[in-house]
Amino acid sequence: MKLSGLQKLTLLDFPGKMACTVFTQGCNLRCPFCHNSSLVLPGNSGEVLEEKTLLDFLNKRLGVIEGVVFTGGEPLLYPDILDLFKKIKNLGYKIKLDTNGSFPALLEKTIKENLIDRVAMDIKNCPAEYGKTVGIPNFDISNTEQSKNFIMNCGIDYEFRTTVVKGIHTEESIISLAKWISGAKEYYLQQFKDSGNLINGKGLSEFNKEEMEKLASLVRPYVPTVKLRGV
Repeated sequence: MKLSGLQKLTLLDFPGKMACTVFTQGCNLRCPFCHNSSLVLPGNSGEVLEEKTLLDFLNKRLGVIEGVVFTGGEPLLYPDILDLFKKIKNLGYKIKLDTNGSFPALLEKTIKENLIDRVAMDIKNCPAEYGKTVGIPNFDISNTEQSKNFIMNCGIDYEFRTTVVKGIHTEESIISLAKWISGAKEYYLQQFKDSGNLINGKGLSEFNKEEMEKLASLVRPYVPTVKLRGV
């Protein structure tokens, strides 16, 4: 397990809770619009966070913050992260997991063992455009599909989210995506921002506020709960 950073306070990443955010190193995807390329690409090791340092911090913050968010990268690259989840839950914290859905068996184990309280899964695009969107031609979406279906019926709080990017997403692909996750409990369209730390930002740009609102209107017949984020 490789922990790569700690944001000591967030009021946004864990809805309804004061939390901290833990970043893990590495990802199995190569989304060109990823804003955390230093966490994803091999050789960009960056900051290292020791488990003991994290647990010491959490012990000191008991009663001040309520939750811990694990994001990346892709946290479920590391099966041993479940042991860390157990230690954090034993301290009394709630845990939110951000995931791309590539590891359904581990995700199911995490939820069935009550190690997380909320999960946010990135739905990158409609199935036909997934490979292009994640930077892996001929990407097999079967694990993504399994995770999506499990989350929709798992019984814990969840959200699906899509960062929409000009040059990758279209109105047609967003409608197809919406049909794929029809009936989702919470769904967010996130506005793309160029962090300056992208994997490959050539030809990519953001949808403006009016365009984002139009995309949301196209989604609502299938996912009435859709909201905009970052606009």
